[in-house]
Amino acid sequence: MLEMKEKCETCETPLAADGVAYICTFECTFCEPCTENVHQGVCPNCGGKLVSRPVKKES
Repeated sequence: MLEMKEKCETCETPLAADGVAYICTFECTFCEPCTENVHQGVCPNCGGKLVSRPVKKES
C-alpha cells in the first residue's frame, strides 16, 4: 500500500492526503514547487521520474 507521507522531503512543507504531491517509484515525496523548481521532475534520491501522487479520498 502507498505510504502517504505528510511533508515534502526537501522543504518540509505539509502535504495533505487529498492535495498535490509528487512521488518516485520508491515513494520519495515532494511538493509541487520543489518538484518543478528544485528537482526538475527527477528524484534527488534515486534519479527516477517524479509523477503525480494519487489522491487519497476520505471514506
